[in-house]
Amino acid sequence: MNKGQDYLLIVEDDRDISRLLDAALTFRGYRVIVAHNGQEALEVIQIKRPAIVITDIMMPKLDGFGLVHRLRIHPETCDIPVVFITATYVAAEDREFALNIGATRFIQKPVDVEKFVGIVADVLKQEAPPVIEPLKELQFFEGYRRRLEIKLEQKNKQIAREERLLGTHSKTEDQHLQASLRLAKRERDELGFLLEQVHEQLKNISSKKTEN
Repeated sequence: MNKGQDYLLIVEDDRDISRLLDAALTFRGYRVIVAHNGQEALEVIQIKRPAIVITDIMMPKLDGFGLVHRLRIHPETCDIPVVFITATYVAAEDREFALNIGATRFIQKPVDVEKFVGIVADVLKQEAPPVIEPLKELQFFEGYRRRLEIKLEQKNKQIAREERLLGTHSKTEDQHLQASLRLAKRERDELGFLLEQVHEQLKNISSKKTEN
């Protein structure tokens, strides 16, 4: 079934998940483009506007929160529907922040493919919602910082817990634990990098206020 020429943009750094979502939507007749982080997504969007953005939150270089904020502060992209998909940001405060910065829908991983496709179809059928006023820069980055700090603390606790468990299980269980640790450490590093960027942005905002 042809859904027209507008494409759907998937932004996901996990190649297995992006392939799954791409296949599910392509099978149903949608035209799909995949980006692997928020920065790639912005480059794609500059060339042609998508009908919808479907994005993970936790990604390197520019994550989903940063991507939505960039979209919402520009008139050309402020009304593009955005569906968040996440396994990390699942607390009520995370969902509230996501909606406050302009996310349209929020899906928790692991993704139920049929439910996911239904949500995408519903969002595409809906009339464009009223454009919300984007958060002020200071308000956005302070909220963003809090979310990152909480996730970084949780990730450090997970790493410490799993390191203590190494060697206390069977060889097979240890292999699964080591894989989990590698992923957790990679995510910790990504969170740390993003947090450094946010601190830098907050410094810049403070400097501008002082100058004025």
